[in-house]
Amino acid sequence: MNRITQCLHGRGTVSSVMHHRHKPQADQPGSVLAFTGMYRPVIFWNVTDRCNLSCTHCYSSSGPGRTTEGELSTTEAFSVIDDLADMGVPLILFTGGEPLLREDLFDLARHARGRGLKMALSTNGTLITPEIARRIKESGIEYAGLSLDGATAATHDRFRNHAGAFDRTVAAFAACRDAGLRCGARVTLTTENYAELEALIDLSLRIGASRFCLYWLVPSGRGCESYARLQLDHNEVVHALSLLYRKAQEIDPSAMEFLTVDAPQDCVHLLASMEKDRSVDLPDARELLASLKGGCSAATRVANIDAWGNVWPCQFARSPEFCVGNVLTRPFSDLWAGADNPALALFRKKDAAFSGRCGACCYRELCGGGCRVRAHAAGGDFFSEDPFCYVDVPGFEKNSRLPD
Repeated sequence: MNRITQCLHGRGTVSSVMHHRHKPQADQPGSVLAFTGMYRPVIFWNVTDRCNLSCTHCYSSSGPGRTTEGELSTTEAFSVIDDLADMGVPLILFTGGEPLLREDLFDLARHARGRGLKMALSTNGTLITPEIARRIKESGIEYAGLSLDGATAATHDRFRNHAGAFDRTVAAFAACRDAGLRCGARVTLTTENYAELEALIDLSLRIGASRFCLYWLVPSGRGCESYARLQLDHNEVVHALSLLYRKAQEIDPSAMEFLTVDAPQDCVHLLASMEKDRSVDLPDARELLASLKGGCSAATRVANIDAWGNVWPCQFARSPEFCVGNVLTRPFSDLWAGADNPALALFRKKDAAFSGRCGACCYRELCGGGCRVRAHAAGGDFFSEDPFCYVDVPGFEKNSRLPD
C-alpha cells in the first residue's frame, strides 16, 4: 500500500510511529499501522462468495450463481473471530463477493466488536440503503470502502456488468454520510476507465469519500481472463501516479486521503516526485517507506481468509500452491505462526534472489520486488520480475520515465 497523502503531508507521522511502536497492536492508530513493523496481520475476510454483480475484474470470480455451500457457519465464524481477537489482529475487513449478502454479517460484526476488534467493510455499494448504512454503523464497523469504477454510469455499469449500479453506489455514499459512517472510493484502474481518473477523483470528493484508494489490476480470479485486455501500459501507470500525486498536493488531506494498492514499486515514483519538488517531508517519507522493509504486505501485514476458511498470503494470491491451510482444521493463529509453512515462507523471503529486472534493480530493498502474484502469473516463476513495474533498470529495455 502506497500512502501518498501520508507521505506528502505526514509531518509528525515518524514520531507517532516511534511513540506507538511498542504498544499493543490493537491500540495502534490506523494512520500508523502500516509502519509499525508488527506482523499481526490485517485480515481480509471473504465472508461469502455470493455477489449480486458479476464484475469483469473480480479476483475471486464471485457472482449471482454462487451458493452458500461450504461457507463457514455462524458458529465457525465466531470461533475464527475469537482466535483473531486472542491473537491481537489490528483489523478485520469484511469483503466478498458482496458481504452484505451474508445474512449474519451484523452478528459477526457485533461479536467482533465485543471482542475489541476494529472492522471495515469492502462492498460494491449497491445494497446500501439509509437503513443498511445505519445498521453497518451500529454494528461497530467503522469504515466502508465502496467500489467506484467510472465517473459516468456508462463506464461503471459496463465494468460491473449491471445497469443501474452506478446510481445505487453514488446513493450509497450519501447514505453512509448521513449515517455518520466514514467511507471511501475503491477504484480499479484499467484501460476502460483510465481516461476518467481525474473525473473519478473529483466525483469521489464531491460525494463525500474520505479516501481514494486506487487498485491496479491483478491476474486473479476473473481478472485473469481480462488481464491482457484491461491492464495499463507503463507510461499510463506513470501518468496516473503523477495525477494522483498532483491531486494529493492540491486537496486538503483532511478531506481526502490518496493511496495505491497492489504495486509496492509505486513508492519509487512518490519519492522521485517529492525529491523533484524538494519536499520538506521527503526525509520522513523515506524513513516511513523504509520501515515497511520490502514493500509488499502479503504474509506479513495482511492475510486473507476465504469463504470456506482457506487461508492465503493475500486476497490475490489464490494459486493452489499459495494456500496456507484452513481454519476449520487448524486455527489461524497457529497457521500464521508456522515458520515452516512453504506458502508463507515464499512471501516472507524478502532477500530472495529475483531474476530479470527485479534482480538488478537498485530499489529492490524498498519495494521488495513488486507484486509476486503478477510475477508468478506471467510464467509460473515466483522469483521472476514483476511485469507490471515501470521503473527503468540499467541494462534492460526502457519502460517509462519517472519525474525528471
